This record gives sequence, structure tokens and C-alpha cells, in this order.
Amino acid sequence: MATEQELSDFLKGVERRAYKRTVYHVRDDEAALDIVQDSMLKLSVHYGDKPPAELPMLFQRILSNCTLDWFRRQKTRRALFSNMSDFEGPADDGQDFDLLETYHFPAQSETQETQSAEDAVRRTQTFEAIEAAIQKLPPRQREAFLMRYWEEMDVTETAAAMGCSEGSVKTHCFRAVQTLGKLLKAQGIAP
Repeated sequence: MATEQELSDFLKGVERRAYKRTVYHVRDDEAALDIVQDSMLKLSVHYGDKPPAELPMLFQRILSNCTLDWFRRQKTRRALFSNMSDFEGPADDGQDFDLLETYHFPAQSETQETQSAEDAVRRTQTFEAIEAAIQKLPPRQREAFLMRYWEEMDVTETAAAMGCSEGSVKTHCFRAVQTLGKLLKAQGIAP
């Protein structure tokens, strides 16, 4: 059984990565924060008494389900209120997703202080191109790719979290890597 401290430490450890992954999926900072907080709350309330080793898998599954629920609610809202937009003017509130706001550079180190401005710009541009390419992936491919390569989960864990077979995870990841490779190569970015 996980103690309160173990549960708290686990949640602190996954918070930033879960938020970043969810922002990739929903492309809305506030919605991503709500989804992650809801997932953490559900884990604490319903599964806080599980052994600490089970928490990562449970959390990933809960996070995936909460994200899918958010997409379902958005689809329903769009279907119900699509005619309401006829009565409103164009909404230009300037609240576009800004990738740089969610990307936190590591604390400055000696290598960062001595790097050239050209290297820093090139690195930032490469990062932005990769981020944009990941956002263009279909949702299931993006989810599998992020779990495998961002969360560093193995195929079995990813399949359990996504609720699909291991073969599906491998297929999604293969297609995601192929698509990302093509998108980045077209922009002149090679591994």
C-alpha cells in the first residue's frame, strides 16, 4: 500500500511530463491542466491504496481516459452549439497555444552560458519543428509515440495504458516515426 508521502512524491514526479503530454493532445493549456489535475485526483481517491509499483500504470491509464473523455465532451459541445456560432462575430482573442510558454529550459549551466547565439537559435528552431510535427500526428499515433518515447514506457505498459494490443502500439509507433521522419526531412532536419 502506498503511503501518503509515496503518493505525493509520485504525483510530483509525473506532474510536468503529464501536463506536457496532455498539451500535445488537446492543444489547450487550461484544458490540459484540468485533465491532469482530474487524473491526479482520481488516482488519489480511487487508487491511492494500491502498491507504489502500480501507480505509474494506473495513472497513465487514467490520464488517457480523461483525455479521451475531454475529446468526447468537445465533440458533443461542438455538435450541440455549432449553430450558436452564427450569432457571434469572429473570435480573435489572441489565446493561441504558444509552445515556448510550456517549454521550460533546464537551469543554466556552463555549457548554456558558453553556447553561441546561433547554436541556441538553431536548437530552438529544431525543437519547434519537432513539436509542430508531433502535433500533426493522428491522436492514437501521437499518444503511442509520446508514451513510448517521451514517457519511456515499454510496449506492454503502453498497450495497457492505451487499452489496445501490443501489435497496435508497435504499428502506431512505427507509423508515427515514419511520418515524423518525412515531415522533419522535408524541413531539412535529419537525425
